[in-house]
Amino acid sequence: MATITADAPQRPGEEAATKVRLFGRADSAEAYVVRDFLMRSVVGFEWIELASDEDCRRELGLPELANVRLPVVELPDGARLFAPTVREIADRLGWVTQPRLREYDLSIYGAGPAGLSAAVYAASEGLRVVLIERHAVGGQAGSSSLIENYMGFPRGISGADLAERARQQAVKFGCELLMMREGIKAEFKNKRIYVDMADGSKMVARANICATGVEWRRLGLPDESRFLGAGLYYGAGASEAPMCRNKHVYVVGGGNSAGQAVMHLAEHAAQVTMLVRGPDLASSLSAYLIERIREAANVDVRFNVEVAGLEGDTVLRRVELKDMGTDESAWVDTKRLFVCIGGVPHTEWAKDTAIIRDRQGFLVTGPDLLREVRPPEQWPLERAPFFLETSVPGSFAAGDVRHNSVKRVASAVGEGAMAVTFAHRFLAETA
Repeated sequence: MATITADAPQRPGEEAATKVRLFGRADSAEAYVVRDFLMRSVVGFEWIELASDEDCRRELGLPELANVRLPVVELPDGARLFAPTVREIADRLGWVTQPRLREYDLSIYGAGPAGLSAAVYAASEGLRVVLIERHAVGGQAGSSSLIENYMGFPRGISGADLAERARQQAVKFGCELLMMREGIKAEFKNKRIYVDMADGSKMVARANICATGVEWRRLGLPDESRFLGAGLYYGAGASEAPMCRNKHVYVVGGGNSAGQAVMHLAEHAAQVTMLVRGPDLASSLSAYLIERIREAANVDVRFNVEVAGLEGDTVLRRVELKDMGTDESAWVDTKRLFVCIGGVPHTEWAKDTAIIRDRQGFLVTGPDLLREVRPPEQWPLERAPFFLETSVPGSFAAGDVRHNSVKRVASAVGEGAMAVTFAHRFLAETA
């Protein structure tokens, strides 16, 4: 039986940091989903691996492991949830609430760096603002083990901790945070945005900011979904790194997210191999990460290579690597593959609206909407779109979801604050 503890910082107003106990089998995809959610939500938890009936009796007081619906989540009050969904856990932690208002000045979709920044600035300036997040606060950045090039944190900070601090700021200023909510359809009329939510409710606001970011790009291989959470992981694997002791793990990608994952995993794993499609690291990775990767004794980098196949039984067992120069392939044994190869935007909600997207689905804003100094035909106003405004007046985009954005945390934070400035201007126009 293995036990791993992840601590969380104490939140203002709490007597002690929340502590959850999580019981489950090793290599369980369902347990991974819960661990990842708790880690990204900065909830202190203890992971207790159950491998036998003896473990089950000792830890849960139940006779047979085979008859227990795993994973089991034990809440701070002692209540147990058997095979719960992430939403059920969030609900029991008191995070799932109903909107307080029928209409808001500003609705923000996505609680990553851009959305959190917008929420902080909008709420601090007195707007009635609501922040809607469909999963864990922090977005893709929340899975980053250590961000070292963000101003003000010379020793670095994890993406989850940075997001939690921003969440506290936004709530302190009066922002309403709605967790486990997702918009599925938007309609712009009467100088308002009406959004149909996945739970059947409707959200109404005078202006909105889309900061839904991106989802990790998939490898596009057979059996990919089968091994997800059972050896195949997207992102830096912050919650899985302690499980990699004495193992040889592989990281796919050549950007900063992949580099951060490599260095974090190297603190735990016996060997880390970084798989890069290109011929070098310099074109996509920050210099400080390149230097650390080169100096790490247990890190190896392979260039011009891609993952061509996955094999295993109930869990991932081996990976096929293809040399892109020779087309030769070879299988390597591993039970941990972390994929950090960029992302695709979450903008399906905009397909039936007048919002213009590029070929990849990113939202086009401001000057990028202009053709020969003219806005698109559907633009209804005499003025040109503001810098972060989409082709629908009053609807803005910030962060990774935006066409031609700089894929960095600091840039997303800056765009979130800037979007609020333009939202103020729009609200003044329509007052």
